[in-house]
Amino acid sequence: MGGKGKAPETSARLRKRQDNGTSSYSGSVTSESVQNDEHVAEIFQSPRSRSHVEQMLDTPSASMVVVAILTTIAFALRFYKISHPDQVVFDEVHFGKFASYYITRQYYFDVHPPFAKLLFGLAGWFVGFDGEFTFDNIGDNYTLNNVPYIGMRALPAVLGSLTVPIVYAIMKESGYSTIIAAFSASLILFDNAHITQSRLILLDATLIFFMALTIYAYVRFRKLRYREFSTEWWVWLVLTGVFMACTWGSKVNGILTVACIGIAVLIDLWDILDHKKGTTMDYFYQHFIARAIGLIVIPFVVYLTFFYIHFSILVQSGSGDLYMSPAFQETLAGNEMLLNSAEIRYHDIITMKHKDTKVFLHSHAENYPLTYEDGRISSQGQQVTGYAHDDTNNYWQIIPTKAIPETGPGRVVHNGDVVQLLHVNTQTYLLTHDVASSLMPTNQEFTTWPKDDYKRYNDTLFSVNLIDSDSASWKTKSGYFRLVHVPTKVSMWTHTTPLPEWAFKQQEINGNKNSVEKTAIWFVNEIVDTDDPEGLDNRLEERPSKKPKSMNFLRKFAELQLLMLQHNAGLTGSHPYASTPINWPFSLTGISFWTENDSQKQIYLVGNLLGWWACVVGLSIYIGILGADLIARRRGLDPIADPVRNRLWNNTGFFMLVWAVHYLPFFLFSRQLFIHHYLPSHLASAMIAGSVLSFILSDTINFPISLRGPKTRPQTTQYADVGTKGVVTTVIFSLVMFVMFSYMAPLTYGSPGLTGEEVNSRRLLSTWTLHFAAKKTYDA
Repeated sequence: MGGKGKAPETSARLRKRQDNGTSSYSGSVTSESVQNDEHVAEIFQSPRSRSHVEQMLDTPSASMVVVAILTTIAFALRFYKISHPDQVVFDEVHFGKFASYYITRQYYFDVHPPFAKLLFGLAGWFVGFDGEFTFDNIGDNYTLNNVPYIGMRALPAVLGSLTVPIVYAIMKESGYSTIIAAFSASLILFDNAHITQSRLILLDATLIFFMALTIYAYVRFRKLRYREFSTEWWVWLVLTGVFMACTWGSKVNGILTVACIGIAVLIDLWDILDHKKGTTMDYFYQHFIARAIGLIVIPFVVYLTFFYIHFSILVQSGSGDLYMSPAFQETLAGNEMLLNSAEIRYHDIITMKHKDTKVFLHSHAENYPLTYEDGRISSQGQQVTGYAHDDTNNYWQIIPTKAIPETGPGRVVHNGDVVQLLHVNTQTYLLTHDVASSLMPTNQEFTTWPKDDYKRYNDTLFSVNLIDSDSASWKTKSGYFRLVHVPTKVSMWTHTTPLPEWAFKQQEINGNKNSVEKTAIWFVNEIVDTDDPEGLDNRLEERPSKKPKSMNFLRKFAELQLLMLQHNAGLTGSHPYASTPINWPFSLTGISFWTENDSQKQIYLVGNLLGWWACVVGLSIYIGILGADLIARRRGLDPIADPVRNRLWNNTGFFMLVWAVHYLPFFLFSRQLFIHHYLPSHLASAMIAGSVLSFILSDTINFPISLRGPKTRPQTTQYADVGTKGVVTTVIFSLVMFVMFSYMAPLTYGSPGLTGEEVNSRRLLSTWTLHFAAKKTYDA
C-alpha cells in the first residue's frame, strides 16, 4: 500500500465546528500544549493499516540503520580533505590564536565567551600543539611550522557530524516518521555552508551542536510533562539548562538560544497558571521554582564555570592586558603594570598617554590660527595636541596647589588632588577655557598659559580622578585617570580625527563636557625626571612584588562581560563580505574564506541553494497553512484534525520560535553581520520543512507521543503514514541535494582549483563574489 494511510471520513472533509464547547482548539500559539488537547481521538488508525514501507521504517532497528547511514555520511563529508588547505583560513587567525594562548597561558581578550575556545585549546594540547605558532596571518603554513592542525580541525568536524543525527533524533522525538526525520537531517547533511564551518577552527560548529542538543533535551523534557518532578523529568530539565549554557558559552549569539528557551518556558508557565485547568498557586510555584533552578541557576553556574577555568588558565600577561582595568592587569604574571608601576610625586616630570588612541599629551610653540575655516575665532593660544611619538614636547611637570612637606609620603599625588601641569619646554601651564575647540564647537579648547602670569590661575587647575584603582596614590602604568578641569568640569579628551596642516595633522585635545566620559581616560607612561629632593633612582628601584595580586572572581567576570558587550557592539566597520539579514535565507551572499592564486583554489562559504530554498518554501507553506486554518475556523469550518493542528501549532511552532529568535534580532543590530550568523536559524528551518512535508504527505500524525503519567488516562493511538511517496520524495530530494553539493564542493573544500569558466558556471547567483572568474567577452 503506498501513499497516505486510510483515515475516517471526518478527517478528510471540512467539519462544521460544534457550538457546544467541545472543540479542542486552543488559541494558544505555544511550543507545548497539554496533551489532553491531542487526546481527541477523532482519528484512529491501526499500525498495520499503514503502507509496508512505513511499517518497515518505523521499527527501532530500521531507525538505527537510517541514523547510522546519515552519521557515516556526515563524518565522511566533513572529514574529507580536512588537511586541505594546510594554511590558516579565515577566522582561524583568531580562534587558532586563542587556542595557542590557552596552551601558553597568556591572557587574551575576545568578544565571545570562552567555552568553544577552551575546547580548541584542549584539542590542541591533546594532539601535542605547543602554542608557539600564533596564527598571525591568513595563509600562514601549518606544515612548515609543525602545527598539528588536523587534530584541532577534527573537533568541529566531529561536532558538526554529530549535529546531523541530533536533528534526526529531534524529529523522531517530536513524533515524526523515520523518513521525515531523515529528510530534515539530510538538509543539514548535504549543506555546503554547514560543512565549510565544520571543517575549520571556527566556533559555529560548537554553537550549533549544543543548540541542537538544547532543543533535543527540551523536547524530551516536555514529553515528560505528565511525569512532573520525576527523576527523568529533572534529568532532562537540568540537561536542557546545561546544554543551553554550553551554547551561550560557545559564542555570544548563543544568548539567543537562552532567550528562545526562556520564551517557551514563559508560555509553559502561563499555561500552568490558567485557573481553568484546576491548578493551585502552590502547584504553579513548584513548577516555577523547578524551572528557575534548572534553567536559570544551573546554567548560570555552568556559564560562570567556563570563565573560572578561563581565568585559572590565563595567568600570564598577554595581548589582552590593555583591554582590562589596572587592578585586573596586576593579577597577571609579567604584566608591565605589576613590574614597572611606581608612585608619582609632586615635581615629577612625566609623559601621559591616552588609553584608547595611545597618543601622548603634547604641546609646542606654535599657536592656533586666529580664524578657522568655518569662520570661528580661536584664542590664538599655544597648541595642545595628541602626538604618537616620543618627544621632549611630551614632558609635563606636576606642580602642587597646596603646601607639601620636603620629604616623605606627603609628596605623593593622590586621587582627587588638584594640580597644575607645567609644559617643560615652553614653561607654560596647561589650561582650558570657554572657547570652542578647533574641530568640535561643542567642546572646549585646550591651550597653555605663561608660568609667571597669575591672571588665569584658576583656569590652570585640574583634578586627578583615578579609575578602577585599589590604591589612593597615583602610579605610572596602572593609575588610569581622568583629568577634570576644576572650574568648568570638562574632561581632557582626544579623538582620532587629525587637525589640519597648521597643527602638523596631530590629534586634537579638547574638553569633553561629560566629566565621566568613558573614552577620556589617560595613564602616566613614565617618570622622566623629578625635582623631588629624594631623587628618582631609589624610587624606581622600589618595584612592587612580582607576585601577581588577587582579585575577586565575580569582579573579574563582571568586568570582562561588560567589555565583551561593548566591543561586540562596536564591531561596526565595513567588511567586503558583510551582508544584511534579509539576504540570508536565500543564500544570496557568501564569504570568501581562503584563496590560492597560483592554483586558483578558493574556499567560499555559501549554502546549498536547493536545501536553503526548500527551507524557505517550507517556512512559507507553514505560515500559509496556519493562516488558512485561522481563516477557515473564523468561518466555522474545521479543515484540519485537532491532533494535526496541535502538532502544527505546538511542535512546529516551537521550531518556528527557534528560527525567529535566532534570526529576527539581527535586523536590530548595527554591527558587522555575515551569512554564517543564519546557520542556527537554518537548522530550525530544516525541521520546519520536515514538519511541512509530513503534513503534505500524511493526513495523520503519530500521537500521543508524550509519556503517560500516573493520572493520565489511556488514549487511543494513531499513526502517521507518509508511505512510498515519502520515501521516494526524500530519496530523490537527497540525491539532487548531493548532486548540488558535489557541484559546489570545490568551493567548500578548496580543491581542486577551477578555471575561470568553471568558476563562472558555479556562480549560480549574480550576488556571489567568487575569485578567479573569467571575464565575459562579447563578439563584435
